[in-house]
Amino acid sequence: MPALSSGLTQTHINHREKPLTPTSGWTVLAAEIILFAFAVATFVAFILSATSQQDPVWWRLVASILGWILFGFLGAGFFTINPNQARVVLLFGEYVGTVRAAGFHWANPFYTKTPVSLRIMNLEVGKLKVNDKRGNPIEIAAVVLWRIVDSAQAVFDVGNTEEFVRVQSETALRHLANSYPYDHGEDGEVTLRSAVEEVSLALRSELQERLQVAGVAVEDTRLTHLAYSAEISAVMLRRQQAEAVIAARQKIVHGAVSMVEMALNDLQARDVVHLDDERKAAMVSNLLVVLCSESEVHPVINAGTLYP
Repeated sequence: MPALSSGLTQTHINHREKPLTPTSGWTVLAAEIILFAFAVATFVAFILSATSQQDPVWWRLVASILGWILFGFLGAGFFTINPNQARVVLLFGEYVGTVRAAGFHWANPFYTKTPVSLRIMNLEVGKLKVNDKRGNPIEIAAVVLWRIVDSAQAVFDVGNTEEFVRVQSETALRHLANSYPYDHGEDGEVTLRSAVEEVSLALRSELQERLQVAGVAVEDTRLTHLAYSAEISAVMLRRQQAEAVIAARQKIVHGAVSMVEMALNDLQARDVVHLDDERKAAMVSNLLVVLCSESEVHPVINAGTLYP
């Protein structure tokens, strides 16, 4: 496989994912319930003191207000994470960590939590018209299975992860098509048509190098379409048909020669008839015509003597 010309693999990676363990949301929820009850109780106590006494107990009102403020502040820190999902957490623009554990959590309300999907994604690279290694115009398409393995790289090191994967997949597929002939390679040469598994592995390897900067792992790649372009497809079809006919003819001739040889050897071994070289040549000619002919053969029966 030719070396990559892209400079992506040389890019310096500034961010790496680091785990962040948040507080259980259920624990904070229990504290919220207690705080809510406290705020309500102190407010009711203030109202009662204000109606029963000329001098209200103002600290109860202050405590109730502080309780409500703290209640609202803590309530802003709740969040949930679904399976195969993560949250990239920032504090005033600084990366704090990534939460991957699914469930109900609580974290600092000042945190900014960006959701990131960790599911396996499917990308279909539509038909591309490119030239193969020998310059023949071909159509090629592929499907790519990928997923995010480093959320920090996916969020901070590329602009849009899905768009980045799409563009790099198209680029890698074009480079792959330029690196191999469509078919009819030299002896031992890998072609797009004859070595689908090897070509798919080569595409996966190149694409993994290109997407490493985005924290993406390529799970699988497969070619879904491979054909000559319309302008040369008819010519190439005739070429393939001619090659198929030649290959079939070679097998027919090889089989016919083997059968003639077997017939002559059996006649001689069983001493059925003795033929000179001229008669053997005539017999071989007739048998080859019968065995290699494409149409039904109508034999002529000689009712006379063998030798005129």
